[in-house]
Amino acid sequence: MEPKDVIKAQLMDARDLERTLNRMARQIVEVFSLDESTGDSFGLIGMQTRGVFLAQRLQRIISQVDGIDVPLGILDATMYRDDFRMRFKQPVVKETKIEFDIDGRHLVLIDDVLFTGRTVRAGLDALTDLGRPASVHFLVIVDRGLRELPIEAEFVGRKVPTLPGEEVRVRVQEMDDREGVWLVEYPESKITTS
Repeated sequence: MEPKDVIKAQLMDARDLERTLNRMARQIVEVFSLDESTGDSFGLIGMQTRGVFLAQRLQRIISQVDGIDVPLGILDATMYRDDFRMRFKQPVVKETKIEFDIDGRHLVLIDDVLFTGRTVRAGLDALTDLGRPASVHFLVIVDRGLRELPIEAEFVGRKVPTLPGEEVRVRVQEMDDREGVWLVEYPESKITTS
């Protein structure tokens, strides 16, 4: 039997997560409404898997609060990761579905956690294979530091510095049957050095 991960702290509950998404939706609208060149020519791209649900919520909030119908796309960047052969014996490729033209459009790429930067780098590679956006902005619920690549998020829900052996887990009702953000410590047997 494998030892269980240890929950060190709950960083956000369901209300905190909802409040954070509301704030971030306002920030997105402010960035694009202040820039006359973007107008309503922006779109949201949710990265598989939890980023998709977060993007759907942001789209809904922007529509309800500001009356802006923002197009939403889904992106899977698994095959673009530079470490996918090391991480996955049989990679599970999920749906990519972007039914609007990304050429010349300002995009907000959405994921749950920013750690090494490899996932967002893969997402950028995947997007450029699909077209040439005017700009790509990055949004994450948690930036946990310890970056391996020079990547920063423009929209950040919360910065949570972590140590090796720790992980930040975002859980959404649509996928996990619970809602919130937790800081988890791996048991020593799961920690590997490279």
